[in-house]
Amino acid sequence: MTPDMRAEYGRALVELGRANPDIVVLGADTTDSLKTAGFGRKFPDRLFNVGIAEGNMVSVAAGLAYSGKIPFASTYAIFLPGRAVDQIRNNVAYPSRGAGRGLNVKLVASHGGLSVGPDGGSHQQLEDIAIMRAIPNFRVLVPADSVSVYHLTRTMAETYGPFYMRMARSKTDIIYDESEDLAPGRAVLAREGSDCTIAACGITLSMALNAADALHQEGISCRVLDMFSVKPLDGDSIEKAARQTGAILTCEEHNVHGGMGSAVAESVCESYPVPVRRLGVGDTFGESARDSEIPDLLEAHGISSVNIARRVRELRRDMQ
Repeated sequence: MTPDMRAEYGRALVELGRANPDIVVLGADTTDSLKTAGFGRKFPDRLFNVGIAEGNMVSVAAGLAYSGKIPFASTYAIFLPGRAVDQIRNNVAYPSRGAGRGLNVKLVASHGGLSVGPDGGSHQQLEDIAIMRAIPNFRVLVPADSVSVYHLTRTMAETYGPFYMRMARSKTDIIYDESEDLAPGRAVLAREGSDCTIAACGITLSMALNAADALHQEGISCRVLDMFSVKPLDGDSIEKAARQTGAILTCEEHNVHGGMGSAVAESVCESYPVPVRRLGVGDTFGESARDSEIPDLLEAHGISSVNIARRVRELRRDMQ
């Protein structure tokens, strides 16, 4: 276990702010929770807490970007994009400066998915990936661990254009080392395999790797892809996996409709059709769970290494 995603996000922002005076950070009464308050202590003139006014936060970020700044605007996923999709679409994605498509705004949300736990179904954001990948000009990232968050925060700062990055509230297993090269639009081959592919993102990548280990003991070789870049999607890696392994199971902490799994299924359908099964939250809302009960909550919705392995077995049986 490592410092959580938010801690690494905050650390990256301080380093970026030290190197680039155009980096600014915005919050919506969540700067302590999102771990961006440290940026404000270092650079008090470049942190803007707009209060519980998420739409306004996005609009202010758009104005700062239009003025040449590089704004990172952060709050919980249920509020971003939940409350601010109009401002995101019309104030960030739609306008352009010069050759750039969209404004140079970085939206970073925490508390995505069921693992928010005690906040319950009203705050367990399960639709944000579907919303954000449908908005033109946005790139959508769902990192699997805190190392990924650190690297992708730096990448967003160095790459022009609007980004949405979704972080989990809970601490996560470390998967990558500091030397990992993570680039939007390029999946990571986390494990080789020939019998089936598991495409995962966010906290489900660790589950997918554990499932692949268990299936290996049964003689089933599973390729595992980290599809942290939901948009742009790495269609080449998906097509290669379809051709070489013959079937794909996707898993994510998101509504099964419209998320990463849907993006993968669309890509496979258009490139090299093979059986695809999507594992995620059914067409429903979550429910409250104490922190100690979050694994049980995820399991209740089928999001676990045990269920991933079971679904791979079922998929292979269906192919025979």
